Amino acid sequence: MSSRKPKTVLFRRKREKKTNYAKRLSLLLSRKNRLVVRFTNQRIIAQLVSFTTTGDKVLLGLDSFALKKEGWKHSCKNIPAAYLMGLYFGKVALKNNLEEAIIDTGFKTPQQKGKLYAFLKGAIDSGMKIPHGDESIFPDDARLSGEHIKNHATLLKDKGGSQLAQYLKNNSKLEAITEDITAMRKKLEN
Repeated sequence: MSSRKPKTVLFRRKREKKTNYAKRLSLLLSRKNRLVVRFTNQRIIAQLVSFTTTGDKVLLGLDSFALKKEGWKHSCKNIPAAYLMGLYFGKVALKNNLEEAIIDTGFKTPQQKGKLYAFLKGAIDSGMKIPHGDESIFPDDARLSGEHIKNHATLLKDKGGSQLAQYLKNNSKLEAITEDITAMRKKLEN
């Protein structure tokens, strides 16, 4: 007869590192809808999720390719795109009477002044009520307007520009990216 205890098997989603149950419980106790934001290699995915006893229900879901339908010609995964996606998501959420949420980052710890906080700033600027703490976590306006991309593109064009292949393939004019972002921002705010 064996004298060892049987091995405790953790939850499958915890084993696969898909769910942090302690964090999820603290978010659910707030009794607010969760704003789930995930980043892939090509896009930003945002969902507004409500908890029900039968399982989570997605109330609203968008990805950053929705910006292309609105006329966006640049990357759908950088900081300006994250800000515009947050702005667009917030406007759609407000039209559906979804005004309040709490941010759910999953397993990732968000980087200060990074894409997640750019998305969050866009959602807050659209009028959503999302608790966020200090304003110093948000990227500055120069990064939100794409000034860093414009400067980097100028440097790379002088060196040959091979890293700009995706922008060149889409016929994007990086010299005018700040104007494109401003125009898109005005379009989404109206």
